Amino acid sequence: MGQETRIAVIGIIVEDKNMAGEVNSLLHEYGQHIIGRMGLPYEKKGVNIISVVVDAPMDSISALSGKLGRLPGVGVKALYSKAGTGKAE
Repeated sequence: MGQETRIAVIGIIVEDKNMAGEVNSLLHEYGQHIIGRMGLPYEKKGVNIISVVVDAPMDSISALSGKLGRLPGVGVKALYSKAGTGKAE
């Protein structure tokens, strides 16, 4: 029987481009939960903006957000859906 999952959007702003490899490594580590990802380089401000949509257990979403947020030069926020809860298969 699977664990209850939530749908969330994780917004990531990478201000230190040297952290891009670390960000991508963490996203790869949690790849089984990722539904979709969009990245936008914003050269005018010198940042990269990444939106990641996940369907994962709450503890996995929190862990990923926390690990990303501890990287220097990386800002992270997670927005959780009120709907879409269910059991993972």
